Amino acid sequence: MGPLLSKTDSPADLRKLSVPELSQLCAEIREYMVECCAANPGHLGASLGAVEIAVAVHYVFDTPNDKLVWDVGHQAYAHKIITGRREAFRQNRKAGGISGFPRMSESPYDAFGTGHSSTSISAALGIAQAAKLSGNATQKVVAVIGDGSMTGGMAFEALDHAAELKTDMLIILNDNHISIDQSLGGLHRHLLHISTSGAYNRFKSRVWDSLGNGRVRRWLQKATMMTKMAATRGNGSVFQSLGLRYFGTIDGNDISQLVANLRNIKDLKGPKVLHVITRKGKGYTPAEKEQTIWHAPGKFDPSTGERVGSKSGADRFQDVFGQTLLDLAHENERIVGVTPAMATGCGMNLMMEALPERTFDVGIAEQHAVTFSAGLAAGGALPFCNLYSSFMQRAFDNIVHDAALQGLHLVICLDRAGLVGEDGATHHGAFDMSILRPIPGLTIASPMDEAQLRDMMFSATQEQWGLSVLRYPRGSGSGAKWRGAGFSYIEKGVARQMSEGSDTAVLSIGPVGVRVAEAVRRLTDEKGIRPLHFDMRFLKPIDEKAIDRACSLCRRIITVEDGSAKGGLHGEVAEYVAAKHPGVAVSALGIPDRFIHQGTPAEQYRECGLDVEAIMEAILK
Repeated sequence: MGPLLSKTDSPADLRKLSVPELSQLCAEIREYMVECCAANPGHLGASLGAVEIAVAVHYVFDTPNDKLVWDVGHQAYAHKIITGRREAFRQNRKAGGISGFPRMSESPYDAFGTGHSSTSISAALGIAQAAKLSGNATQKVVAVIGDGSMTGGMAFEALDHAAELKTDMLIILNDNHISIDQSLGGLHRHLLHISTSGAYNRFKSRVWDSLGNGRVRRWLQKATMMTKMAATRGNGSVFQSLGLRYFGTIDGNDISQLVANLRNIKDLKGPKVLHVITRKGKGYTPAEKEQTIWHAPGKFDPSTGERVGSKSGADRFQDVFGQTLLDLAHENERIVGVTPAMATGCGMNLMMEALPERTFDVGIAEQHAVTFSAGLAAGGALPFCNLYSSFMQRAFDNIVHDAALQGLHLVICLDRAGLVGEDGATHHGAFDMSILRPIPGLTIASPMDEAQLRDMMFSATQEQWGLSVLRYPRGSGSGAKWRGAGFSYIEKGVARQMSEGSDTAVLSIGPVGVRVAEAVRRLTDEKGIRPLHFDMRFLKPIDEKAIDRACSLCRRIITVEDGSAKGGLHGEVAEYVAAKHPGVAVSALGIPDRFIHQGTPAEQYRECGLDVEAIMEAILK
C-alpha cells in the first residue's frame, strides 16, 4: 500500500493533500485496487476508470455533508477505499464483508444504494429537493452517472424533471466508451476555462439580471443557446435543450483538470452537467486493452494479468442459451435476439457475431427491450428477449401491458434467476416467479439442467407455448450433456417424475431440483426412506395431475424453489391443495422473506436452507 493511501482514512485526510499529491494518491489507489481484486474478484474495469472522479469529488465537496450518489455502483471502489473502508475492501463482496455496491446502511458517505443503472439523477434530485424543502441552502448534491447508464430512459426522465425544478445539483457524466477526441484541443480547453470561471459566471449573471424577465431577455437567451449549440457542433445539445447548463468535455483521468473545473462550477445555481471522458480499466494495461473481459475478470495474477481459475471446465447455462439461440436462429429465420446491454454476459454475443442484423443490443433499457420485442412479435418476428431476472422487475408493466395483454408470442429468458453470489441483494433473481405468476396467458418454466434448457428454448418457439418466460441461474449446472444434441419437444405444463415414494412428496422447480434429487438419493441409501419427487418444470400452467398424484400417495408436500418462498411455486401448489386436497399439509423451502446479502452461492444456499443437508432435514421432519 502506498504512503499516501495508508494515511487516508477519510476524505478529511484527502483534503490535506495538494493537487499534485492527488495524482500520486490516484496511482496508489489503482495499485491497491488491482492487488485486492486479483485475489478477491470484483468489478474492476469501471472503478479503475473512475478513480479521479471519486478523489476529486471528495476533495472539492464537503462529504458526507454534501451528498454523492453513484450510478452503476461498480464504479465506486475508489469511493469506498477513501471513505473509511480501505482495509474492509479486502473483504469486498464476501459474506460478512462490505457490499460491492454503495449501501446506505454501510456508510454515511453512501448517500444512496445503487446496484443497477440509471437511478442516480432521480435519487440525487430527490435528495437535493429534500434539502431545499428543509431550508438547507448549503448542501451540495452530486450524481455520477456513466458506464452505459445514460442509455436508460429513467435517466432522461430525471434530467427533464431536474430542468423543470431548477434544483441545484451537479451531474457528472462519466463517459468511458469513447476516446478523447478533438474537443479536448487547446481552443476547447480555453473556452471551457472561460465558461466555468467564477468571474465569467458572475458577470453573466449580472448581465441577465439587468435584462429582467421580459421579451428581450428571452430572445437573447434563445439566440445565445442556438449560437452555442451551433458553435459546439451539437456537443451537449441534448442537455442544453432540456435547460441544463452543460460543461465539457474534459479529461476525467486528469485530476488537476477535474479539481479545477469542479471548483469553478461548484457554487453555480441550478442543474449542471459536467461531461468527462475516462478510460475503463485506466492504469492497468490488460484492463485497458480488453475492457469487456476486465469488467469483472475473476481472479488474476496482478503482475502479468493472467486470469486464473476463471474457467471451471463446465458449461454454463449462459453457454447453453447462447449456442442454442444461434442454432435455433439458423433453423428459423423469424428468430431475433434482444438484450439490454448484456450480450456477452448472457451469451447472445454468439448470435450477435454470426447474425448481427437479427440481434439487437438496446442499451441498459429493460422496459424498452420488452416493448421493442413485443413490437417485433407484432410485426411477425419471434424475439428471444434476454433479461437478468433482478432487472426484469423494471419491465413488469411492459410484460403485462405490451406483451401479455396483446397475446403476443415471444420468449423472455430470465438469466441470473435465483441466488447469484457475491453481487448480493441487488442482483438476486428472487422475485420473478412471485411477480409473474398472476399474469394471464403466461407460460413460466424453469429447467432443472442444461439439456432441459435447450429443449425448453426449442419448445417455446412453438405457437402453443405463447408468451413464455424461461428462468435459469448464473453459472454451471449439473453437467447434463447438451452439445451436439438435437431438440426434443416438452409438452407445456407437464412435470417430470424423478422418483417413486410415499409419505412425503417433494415438488421442485429449476436447478435446485438437482439438490433435491441428491437429497432423495442419500435418504434412500442411508435411511431407507423413499420420498416422491417431481421436477415440476412449469410454474404456469402447473401440472395439477402431478399434484393430485402426490396428494393421493403422501400426507405432506414440500415445495422447493430458488425464488421467494412467498407466492411462487409454494403459492401455486398451496392454493391448489387447499382447494382440492385440504387434508394434505404443504410447507416451503425457498428464499426467505428478507434480502440475502453478498457471499458465495454455496453460503447463500445454506443460509436459505436450500442445500442438500437442509433439504434432507426438511424431509425427515
